[in-house]
Amino acid sequence: MDYKIELIILPVSDVDRAKAFYADQVGFVVDHDHRVDENVRFVQLTPPGSACSIAVGEGLVDTPPGSVHGLQIVIDDADAAHAELSSRGVPVSEVQDLAWGRFVYFADPDGNQWALQQLPQRG
Repeated sequence: MDYKIELIILPVSDVDRAKAFYADQVGFVVDHDHRVDENVRFVQLTPPGSACSIAVGEGLVDTPPGSVHGLQIVIDDADAAHAELSSRGVPVSEVQDLAWGRFVYFADPDGNQWALQQLPQRG
């Protein structure tokens, strides 16, 4: 049996601000933005090339905004990712070189934290 992670829900305080950050600044694709009823809004965004999406919204989770840490995306080029995100106005860390890869870090406006990892060359 295969187990595939396809959706991660992020707690945010302002859905429109989070949607704009992830779509306009980080470059995720907006897949859905639906108000189910007066208590539930579901916004799904997907990083280009990813099989896993994120969701932000109203009435989805009861965890505090900004409480998700340790999200990680694998990228091809840490320098290019740093340059692209910086040019879009995303506050990113400098590229960090570690034995297990090259990393760039950022957080969304609520403080949910991301790591972008360029895997080390194998072989």
